[in-house]
Amino acid sequence: MKPKYYQTLTHVCLAACVCIAIVYSGVFDNIFIEVGYEYYAEIPVHTFPTFLAMPFNSVINLGYLLLGWYWLLKNKKIIGNDEDVRQASYLKDVFASMALLYGPTQWIRIWTQTHHSAVLDQWFTLPIFAWTVVWCRYLEDGWQPWLFFCIECISLASYCLTLLHHLGFDFALAFHILAAVWSAIHLHCQYGDSKSAIYISLALLSCMGFIGLKMGDHWLAQWDFFKDLTGHFWSKICDIMQFHFSFLFLTHFSSPRRCIAEEKNI
Repeated sequence: MKPKYYQTLTHVCLAACVCIAIVYSGVFDNIFIEVGYEYYAEIPVHTFPTFLAMPFNSVINLGYLLLGWYWLLKNKKIIGNDEDVRQASYLKDVFASMALLYGPTQWIRIWTQTHHSAVLDQWFTLPIFAWTVVWCRYLEDGWQPWLFFCIECISLASYCLTLLHHLGFDFALAFHILAAVWSAIHLHCQYGDSKSAIYISLALLSCMGFIGLKMGDHWLAQWDFFKDLTGHFWSKICDIMQFHFSFLFLTHFSSPRRCIAEEKNI
């Protein structure tokens, strides 16, 4: 019998295939997106194979694969009936599968520097943040698959803002980040403890590091410390840590989910 996470991987891969088909149909061919080595502070090593032309920005994507596999194979003891366990495990496994998919997607963008790969790299970012919202909704209000499906569909559709304005993706990403942060803070304020406070604080610090270091990639390169291991590289370290602390925060609430629901009904 195949492990249950195979079903989760299949769901994530099917959604990714739909996105790939849409991108290669040419829908987003005319949007502006940064393509080319000049947009990165790391200097390409032309003697290396093209898939390692920017070695540090390329290899760091292995971190997403390691993180994804770690959480996909991690079986956290969840208190509750079989349905509670199945639902909580599914949410965790989808998030882990997203990390697994995101690493190679970013690597392909760094490697090929094509418009299509850059679009997919941007687009896949949005449902990852949206899944944090989905997970928080589950922890507060229980299993609502159609609501979760609608949240993810709206998240994917929001990338169409890029067709309306050259800053469309930035607006969509900012909204996703704010929605994820608000959902997590609301969950913590309602049912959190000192441990969840540590996890959410570290996740938020990692998120700020991810944004700040990526935006300051070229500016930071004036200092020796950021010449080889550039701001973009360190932003990916922060992104991986953001993923990890989000897992820790959300799985921290998975066990008492039924208790939370009971508390709300008192």
